[in-house]
Amino acid sequence: MSDPMSRAPLPAREAVAAPSAAAVEVRNFSFHYGATQALFDLTFTLGRRQVTAVIGPSGCGKSTFLRSINRMNDLIAGARHTGEILVEGSSVYGPGVDVVSLRRRVGMVFQKPNPFPKSIFENVAWGPRINGLVTRRDMPDLVERCLRQAALWDEVKDRLDQSALGLSGGQQQRLCIARALGNSPELLLMDEPCSALDPIATQKVEELIFELKRDYSIVVVTHNMQQAARISDVTGFFDRGVLVELDVTERIFTNPAHERTEAYITGRFG
Repeated sequence: MSDPMSRAPLPAREAVAAPSAAAVEVRNFSFHYGATQALFDLTFTLGRRQVTAVIGPSGCGKSTFLRSINRMNDLIAGARHTGEILVEGSSVYGPGVDVVSLRRRVGMVFQKPNPFPKSIFENVAWGPRINGLVTRRDMPDLVERCLRQAALWDEVKDRLDQSALGLSGGQQQRLCIARALGNSPELLLMDEPCSALDPIATQKVEELIFELKRDYSIVVVTHNMQQAARISDVTGFFDRGVLVELDVTERIFTNPAHERTEAYITGRFG
């Protein structure tokens, strides 16, 4: 962390320096867990309607960054930040920000599927109901739409009243995605969404991510570089709390600007 070279400036690449519209803007953002600094002076922009993959070795700050966007880190004692993060132009750390409302706008899918111990229908309907997003009459249409978006409708349409806990792991993860979509998010965050899934379920989730970017801005943390190459438009490489490089995915994996990025991608560390 003390090596100044580990915090070298981000290479200027026009492809991601000025996207046509910003989903996320990060401005001089740093983050601490007590006395330990986890993120260092991050400044970059992520465009709308694209999949951004965040890669890097364990402990490099990927998940810390992701959880900073919807303020999940607020739940950790001693956590603090400087700088700001904006989602669709609004600061997530601004005065008077309603964190519950923020987490509706910024959906989150976790590493391990975590459906509610309720019916499949109620898993999707719960958020829109408590947030007053649709009427009771319109709820079945919303649930169907979200399950269709999550490529799950045809598999569960005849058992919507059954427990979500009876679904397979891959189905549960797609249900969690449908649950997040039910709140009409502006941004969808995914933290290692396939790490607990088998290859077939992983493929379905990856195909789903590709489809969802037509309507949503998505940020995915992954340890799987092949997955990042398959699903993302833009890739950011984190190392020791610093964003070393951010660029279109093809260039990151074929012609990275930073030798540290190349060393990680080629397996020389990580």
